[in-house]
Amino acid sequence: MNRITQLFDTKREGILSVYFTAGYPALNRTQAILEALQSQGVDMAEIGIPFSDPMADGPVIQQAATQALRNGMSLHRLFEQLGDIRQTIRMPLVLMGYLNPVMQYGFEAFCRSCEAVGVDGVIIPDLPFADYLSHYKDTAAAHGLKVIMLITPETSDDRIRLIDTHTSGFIYMVSSASVTGAQRDFDEAKQAYFRRIRAMNLQNPCLVGFGISNRATFDAAAGNASGAIIGSKFVQLLGETASPDEAVRQLLKAIR
Repeated sequence: MNRITQLFDTKREGILSVYFTAGYPALNRTQAILEALQSQGVDMAEIGIPFSDPMADGPVIQQAATQALRNGMSLHRLFEQLGDIRQTIRMPLVLMGYLNPVMQYGFEAFCRSCEAVGVDGVIIPDLPFADYLSHYKDTAAAHGLKVIMLITPETSDDRIRLIDTHTSGFIYMVSSASVTGAQRDFDEAKQAYFRRIRAMNLQNPCLVGFGISNRATFDAAAGNASGAIIGSKFVQLLGETASPDEAVRQLLKAIR
């Protein structure tokens, strides 16, 4: 069974998924970061594929992607780093990146490499949903990959239900239509959006991402979904602390 499915079958609330950019702050830190996340109880990890034009990301992740590329990170190198990762890492792993590097690698080859190293799902924010249905869904499914789709406060109910019908794993609830980045709290409009999605009783679980950085935002997300995704805050801590273990400790302290 896919590890994402196993996670949501065994844990229904309070799930914490943490994003980091592969190759940042140092090229060969991927395994150490994953081991630090797993050892301190994080439920799932999202590994960012650095790209030169990360249009959905705020300044923290943009800077991390730029540094990662300068460090020599590429999709080929990332798969090399993940080659033996399942010897130590049991948590679900999701690759998150833009369509351009995936297409340069070749979508079927990408899916094949994901399966070979034990990646469970992919998030490609700029992959049009119609293209996913017509060109990519079957290929991903043949390699056991969950393709996770994003929704925003502007996504219509009809489109959300279409996404819910044609995907599995979980739905990524973007907290706002802006780019990634930490927020102090969520205003009433965002919380009304969370409640609206919760009331739809979707078949897929949802995780809230963008802006989760402290206890208030984590609790607001976890109270209206199966859990939360944290990215910018953790990437920032990776750049400021001496080790991945310390970055994870500070992150957990901030949200609990």
